[in-house]
Amino acid sequence: MGLLSSLVFPALGFSDLLVFVAPLWIAVAAGVLVGWFWRPKWAYLDTKTLSDDSSPKFFNFTSFKLPTSILKTSSHVNPSLSSPQAAEKEKSGFVTDDDFRHLWKLVEVKDGGPAWIQMMDRSTPTFSYQAWRRDPENGPPQYRSRTVFEDATPEMVRDFFWDDEFRSKWDDMLLYSSTLERCKSTGTMVVQWVRKFPFFCSDREYIIGRRIWDAGRVFYCVTKGVQYPSVPRQNKPRRVDLYYSSWCIRAVESKRGDGEMTSCEVLLFHHEDMGIPWEIAKLGVRQGMWGAVKKIEPGLRAYQRAKAAGAGLSPSAIMAHINTKVSAEEFMNERDSIAEVTGEKPTGKNIPKILVVGGAIALACTLDKGLLTKAVIFGVARRFARMGKRM
Repeated sequence: MGLLSSLVFPALGFSDLLVFVAPLWIAVAAGVLVGWFWRPKWAYLDTKTLSDDSSPKFFNFTSFKLPTSILKTSSHVNPSLSSPQAAEKEKSGFVTDDDFRHLWKLVEVKDGGPAWIQMMDRSTPTFSYQAWRRDPENGPPQYRSRTVFEDATPEMVRDFFWDDEFRSKWDDMLLYSSTLERCKSTGTMVVQWVRKFPFFCSDREYIIGRRIWDAGRVFYCVTKGVQYPSVPRQNKPRRVDLYYSSWCIRAVESKRGDGEMTSCEVLLFHHEDMGIPWEIAKLGVRQGMWGAVKKIEPGLRAYQRAKAAGAGLSPSAIMAHINTKVSAEEFMNERDSIAEVTGEKPTGKNIPKILVVGGAIALACTLDKGLLTKAVIFGVARRFARMGKRM
């Protein structure tokens, strides 16, 4: 969906941006000035003087060059993708059943992640919006939202979010979109987006793989960042590698209370690393969330009117109709059964806690290295015991 980058800054006016950014730039400028006047003497060390023992050991950073071997390893091209097997996998395996499985667990709150913290609960007569956030130990903040549109079908909402050609009419941060690859058997697509960022940030480029699973008019739509070496990486716009934005679309009962399933619910799960500090990103999301969300419903209503007037499907919307049919419950049960038969679960997950702690006691008694060594051993043992219990 690409919502997070829309949420970070869109509702902020120019004066708000100045208030938001000015303290950061003042801090940076002060740091540069202090660093310049208090720089250590060794900052003048020059490569020519390294061989002269009689000269003072000053270093000039402008004349320093990285070793050639380091520069060679900084390429972003993955050499493993050059093999024929990898190329074939690149065509068909951008988005797989494992991605569907992960999204299903997110929807059913069975992914084992941290608890969600509610951020917002807003509504209008024709749609409602709720949002949550959680902060994993490693990685950017994750967001979950629930949007309910009155008088909308799951098929219409699915096409609306998949239609890149129409998106530019309501998403003013989308500067460019292009379809790089499509699979007419699975509906998998690889698209390139360039999204507009504020003046103090460069624009961002996304290479996105996406695919839809249909579980009886419940649509599991996965979009995520993928590697695509055919499109070279550039300095500007800056490419966002870590990107996940997936949603579940299904019919729900109207809030009018008439018992009719005429509303559409969208459960969105989103996170990305845009290359800015996560705390600043969270602040931007809090400030701009409602302003960005309010733009979605007018876009959907315009899309409905266009289709009612006889407008045809765009090439990307046509791909939204190619879905992988699946029964979510049967799929999950089948995968669990296969895991049990083939023994996919690592045996280390079921190590009894008493064996871990008992082994640590034996090791600590064998090594007569003082209290510190034994404390470290016991601490590691407790960590492994807790990991085994969680797994």
